[in-house]
Amino acid sequence: MPRSLRVREECIRAVKSCLLRNGFPSQKILAEDLGMAQSTVSHFLNGKPVDYANFIEICRGLGQEWRDIADFEANSEPEEVVLVRAKVAIVFEGFPSDRFANANARSTSNTTLSQQLHQALSAGGHEVFFINNSSDSASYLKRCDYLLLLISQESAASEMILEQVQLAKELHNLTVHKPAILPILLELNTPLSFDLLSYLAGIQPWLWRGVGDSFKLLSKILTLIKEGRTSLTADHELAVEWKVITSTKQSIVQPLPAAPPELPGGQVEIASRFYIDRPPIESRCYETIAQPGALIRIKAPRQMGKTSLMARILHHAEQQGSRTVALSFQLANRKIFANSDTFLQWFCASIGQELGMLEQLPKCWELADLIGSNQCCKAYFEQYLLSESSRPLTLGLDESDRLFESPEIADDFFGLLRALHEEAKRRDIWKKFRLIVVHSTEVYIPLDVNKSPFNVGLPIDLPEFNSQQVQDLAARHGLNWNDGEVVELMGLVEGHPYLVRLAIYHISRQDVSLNQLVKSAGTEAAIYSDHLRRHLWNLEKYSELMEAMREVVSVSQPVRLRSEWGFKLNSMGLVKLEGNNYIPRCRLYEEYFRDRLNGK
Repeated sequence: MPRSLRVREECIRAVKSCLLRNGFPSQKILAEDLGMAQSTVSHFLNGKPVDYANFIEICRGLGQEWRDIADFEANSEPEEVVLVRAKVAIVFEGFPSDRFANANARSTSNTTLSQQLHQALSAGGHEVFFINNSSDSASYLKRCDYLLLLISQESAASEMILEQVQLAKELHNLTVHKPAILPILLELNTPLSFDLLSYLAGIQPWLWRGVGDSFKLLSKILTLIKEGRTSLTADHELAVEWKVITSTKQSIVQPLPAAPPELPGGQVEIASRFYIDRPPIESRCYETIAQPGALIRIKAPRQMGKTSLMARILHHAEQQGSRTVALSFQLANRKIFANSDTFLQWFCASIGQELGMLEQLPKCWELADLIGSNQCCKAYFEQYLLSESSRPLTLGLDESDRLFESPEIADDFFGLLRALHEEAKRRDIWKKFRLIVVHSTEVYIPLDVNKSPFNVGLPIDLPEFNSQQVQDLAARHGLNWNDGEVVELMGLVEGHPYLVRLAIYHISRQDVSLNQLVKSAGTEAAIYSDHLRRHLWNLEKYSELMEAMREVVSVSQPVRLRSEWGFKLNSMGLVKLEGNNYIPRCRLYEEYFRDRLNGK
């Protein structure tokens, strides 16, 4: 075994790009996290030899399989690492036998493959379990070594699976990169949400094309686990690139005049004909974002269409000649929120990476100890991102209320945003900067009214669909609904955009009738089961929230809640304000959670 190793020259660029993706805006922060000298990390990233043990540790920190990037000396082979018994979780979206006939047909091969994987891994001496939709799945994820993620059309749209992938990614970043996530696509043309793609960025996927690939897949995964590898290899015949999977979907920029129904989940694509305008919101946003130094604030609970609206505003700005960057704070791992300096470095690095200006960032951060991170951030924008020769920059910040959980960082960052917005009133360079801030709930942390960006700019409080918009969406799905049918659906879910879209999608596909949907909506076999279980799973993680929700659904009159819990339940989309008190957002939530939370 060589005493030292170095990164192969052809891998250096790819390895450097892993810094930010794994939550390290700079070499210094990675070195501090690993407890080693910054010079060691610098040598590693520049292809110079480092101690063998340090090489392995840095690879773990960056989520890299060390055997795949190491430049081994002649006649030297890496030490065989044998994992005698691994804990392997399998995640896929199955359907109950009494659900939809169409769904059962689609999922048969998925179930067969998952069973074959279970049998092969069990026979190999490994502990294997299926991740289901219960609260126990979190504890399984915390102790497993590998997560086999089978991605079908159904699993890609599953809210529960997205939550589980997010948790696995967080654990992966915090616990010596366990579990290792192994994504296996079951269909090449599966539409993947922005969030799912972001969580899986940098993780090599494989494509299973049918039963003819099963033996190759099973044998290779057994070998991979035996060798202790932490990722699927890129040189295998089943390997595929994410850009191949997403290129077709992203190449379309104009809505199609006719298209098959889209399974709802995450952002509604720019090309989709199923996006419903809510006049005059879109036109006001398009008009505002073209103004110098514009600031738009979009507020609405989860799954109301905030990200889809932001994407359309960014698309409009791009058509007007602006550069655009969309950044979701939900995708930042916990290490980013250690302090304001780390957060602002990540913020600048994320934007710089999108614009191809990441290499200039270290120069602006050299004086951080003297002038502070806010000034370094401002200097990076002025010197590079908004230079005289550059086009305007429109920045969309999604899931901004995640910062509310870190008051000190929120105070610094939101104060900085307000200051940058004010700069546009006196300096031409900042007139090129336009900002969209998206959040799910009211600001429940104290912010100086003169430093807050939440009391300036154009405020957009995104409403639910009205009956005319529901009828329009039904017509786009080929359904000729009368007023009575619209009222029947809205009596169950009101105008909640996601719940309305999901219902109309399945009705148009003849998976279920409107009458059947209304009668069985809160059961485990209904179309909303995945959505409702995801909400229940999140409530079970926080006893105070669960108790607050129980209180709301247990009585027929509005309930006064502690402000923080009311804000969070409203952010989740489960309740809404009536005066100063809270009521369930719709009958579906009221009936489901009254049944599930009583007795817990």
